Amino acid sequence: MMIPAERPPDDPRNAPVYLRKTLVANGHNDRTIRQLVADGVLVKVRPGGYSDKKNYDQLDAAGRHGLKARAAFQQARTDVVLSHVSGVPEYDAPTWGLDLSDVHLTRLDGKAGRHEAGVHQHCGRLRDGDVVERHGMLVMTPARLALEVTTVTSAEAGLVVVNHFLHCGMTTKDELMDRYAVMERWPNSLRTGLVLHRADARVETVGESRAVHLMLSAGLPAPIPQYEIRDEHGDVIHRVDFAWPEFGVSLEFDGKVKYEKYLKPGQRASDVVIAEKKRERRICDLTGWRCIRLDWSDLGRPAATAALIRAELYRG
Repeated sequence: MMIPAERPPDDPRNAPVYLRKTLVANGHNDRTIRQLVADGVLVKVRPGGYSDKKNYDQLDAAGRHGLKARAAFQQARTDVVLSHVSGVPEYDAPTWGLDLSDVHLTRLDGKAGRHEAGVHQHCGRLRDGDVVERHGMLVMTPARLALEVTTVTSAEAGLVVVNHFLHCGMTTKDELMDRYAVMERWPNSLRTGLVLHRADARVETVGESRAVHLMLSAGLPAPIPQYEIRDEHGDVIHRVDFAWPEFGVSLEFDGKVKYEKYLKPGQRASDVVIAEKKRERRICDLTGWRCIRLDWSDLGRPAATAALIRAELYRG
C-alpha cells in the first residue's frame, strides 16, 4: 500500500482553525470575533470554528470541507477519526458527487454515533491498521475510506473514489474484498458489492470511472480499460481509454484534465485537439476500428449516451 506524502506545511489546506474558546482565551469576545469576520480577517467555517479568510478564499469545496472537518475534529468531546467523505480530501482524492455539507467522524469509544450541528458521528469497529495520522489528524486508511464512502453516496460517486485509490496504489482489489467480507453489519452497505465488482485499477480519471458506471449500468458489454494499440512491428504506440476488440470499437473520454495532461510548453489546447485527431486517425488506420468520443455533457445524459454506444457496438 502506497500512502502519498503529506502536503507541505504552507499549503492553504493546512491553514490553522481557531476555536471560539481559544480566541476568547486570547482576549477576544463574541463582539470582537464578529468584527474580525465582518472585516474579512476571519471566516466562520462551522459554529465555533474560524480560519484566516485569505487562506479560505484560495480553497475549492474540498479544501473548505477540510477546514470544517479540522474544526469538528478539534471540537469533538471524545476521540474521533476523520472518516467517510471527510477523509477523502486528506488524500487529495476526487470528491465528485460527494455530499460535503456534513463532517463525518467515527468515534473510538464504541458508543453510538449521532447526527447534529453539521457533524455525522459514526460508531464503527476498527481493525489494526485502519487509522493513520495525516496533517495533524487521525484519518481512516484509503482501504477503509473506499468502503465507507460507498455507504454514504451513490454507486457512481463511490466508484470514482474507489478507482482513484486503486489506480494510485493506495489499496488493492484483494485488500478491499477481504475487508468487505467482514463488513456485513455496516449500515447502508448494499451498494458496496456492486461498486467493488465494477472497480478497476486501470481506470485513471473521474470521467473514465463515470463512463464505466454509465456503460455497465446500461447493461453494455464491459470494455477493456487502457487498451494498448500496437503498430505493424508489434510496438505499443498508443493507448485508448476503452476498447471492445471483439466489436472493433474504441472509446475515448475527452475531459479538460486529459488535454491539460498532454499540453506541452508553448502549446495551446487547440494544438492538443489537432494532435488527438491525428492520433485517432492513426489508430483507425492500424486497427480498422470505429472510435466513440464522450465528454462531460454526454455523462449527464446516460440513457442517450448508452443508446449511442450500443448502436455503435452492434452496427451491422
